[in-house]
Amino acid sequence: MQSAIDMTPARPPAARMKERRSTSWITVAAALISLVALLPLAFIVWVAIQTGWDTVVALIFRPRVGELLVNTVLLVVVTVPIAIVLSVALAWLTERSDLPGNRWWSWLSVAPLAIPAFVHSYAWISFVPGLHGLWAGVLVSVIAYFPFLYLPIAAALRRLDPALEDAAAALGLGPWRVFARVVLPQLRLAICGGSLLVGLHLLAEYGLYVFIRFDTFTTAIVDQFQSTFNGPAANMLAAVLVVCCLFLLALEVMIRGEERYARVGSGAARKQQRARLGRATLPCLLLPAGVALLSLGVPFVTVSRWLLAGGTEVWRWDEIGLALGQTLFLAIAGAVLATLAAMPMAWISIRAPGPLQRLLESCNYIVGALPGVVTALALVTITVRVALPLYQTLFTILFGYALMFLPRALVSLRASIAQAPVELERAASSLGRSPVKALWSTTVRLSAPGAAAGMAMVALGITNELTATQMLAPNGTRTLAMAFWSYSGEIDYASAAPYALIMVAMSLPMTWWLYIQSKRMAGR
Repeated sequence: MQSAIDMTPARPPAARMKERRSTSWITVAAALISLVALLPLAFIVWVAIQTGWDTVVALIFRPRVGELLVNTVLLVVVTVPIAIVLSVALAWLTERSDLPGNRWWSWLSVAPLAIPAFVHSYAWISFVPGLHGLWAGVLVSVIAYFPFLYLPIAAALRRLDPALEDAAAALGLGPWRVFARVVLPQLRLAICGGSLLVGLHLLAEYGLYVFIRFDTFTTAIVDQFQSTFNGPAANMLAAVLVVCCLFLLALEVMIRGEERYARVGSGAARKQQRARLGRATLPCLLLPAGVALLSLGVPFVTVSRWLLAGGTEVWRWDEIGLALGQTLFLAIAGAVLATLAAMPMAWISIRAPGPLQRLLESCNYIVGALPGVVTALALVTITVRVALPLYQTLFTILFGYALMFLPRALVSLRASIAQAPVELERAASSLGRSPVKALWSTTVRLSAPGAAAGMAMVALGITNELTATQMLAPNGTRTLAMAFWSYSGEIDYASAAPYALIMVAMSLPMTWWLYIQSKRMAGR
């Protein structure tokens, strides 16, 4: 029987030429966008060169920078391990034990993502006014960011083949040794990836640590910029912060290793039998219940208390309507721009993989690892020095959003394009359509759901973004986050409460979608 490959009609030379020409133009577009994505990083290096070595040394090697470095390192070193232990324990209880209501506890472990980190801090500082310093930062950071670890760890536990654990138990290993020697090593990728996300968020966060009066590099950069507009000093602090981010990326790659824990064949995987907790059920219930109380109960009780205290007067519908409208406009426009910018890179990553594609794609992910304040500071300085008419304009802030959230759009687009067969593009081209029309009528339409998901993730990030919006937004802009920050900065917590509630309400659907997607990854 003739094979399917032999039966496929060969494409005419003209079609192949059009396809190569289309690929080359898309590659050029992806290369240009990737180079633009490196603009913040390149600008920090350029400023360091222009500042001069002596000035750079004087600005970096000073006691203040050492104090910020110690604070930031301690924050990451203490917070990440606690978040790992908490997330692994919650994931095991909800996915591997017969904990009553495990599905509800699983959703409640993801729900804190719907609450912006600075709203968590606002709630806790309202609840415990004397909460300040490193340990306050660790407490609120763990509560706000542990779901970034819980999601991948829980998803990994659902996909593990129980045959390995059965084999280890048959060799005489007890439950704890089976978990330590068989299960935990298979969670390495999930733990490393989640820890990297948490660490990068800790380096980039501003509002959370301002509330509890804990100084980090990000808070110092924003304060330096807002108080004295000292470009060289702020840029050198940003340079140290960039080095910290790159160090985290390198450390994650080194710890992750190259071990492989997948089966060679599909095998006959069965559903994992849940462990019986027995008498330990009640003590085990205290962990997810306590975490839900701290991460969800405190914010909702605090916001409700301030709403009741403020009454109807805090619902200034003209201000709230304006802030909501501006937030939605910036979120939608920024999401569309970021998705359009990600399309060329997503297309060549699937249709034309190779060394050049991997290099360009890494450029896009590097900018996603940089804190928003670094991107904003670079764009502010560039527009002030080179393109003053663009300073604090709509173009600049949308451009900044596109740079900051490009990886979010890229990940979703790449996954959706991978599910669109390339043969459909070729069939459309063979029917006489131009490469652009063939791409639009086949791949673009089939990848629309993934593009919509990516746009939703970008819009969620823009809705809760604070520092870059403060530095780049045109005069008169007042988003939900900015209005919340303005009132809370004046210690008018009652007036800030409606904005916190609206931001949480807008974020909950996206958080639910992430939870459902993590279930689908495991075939549930």
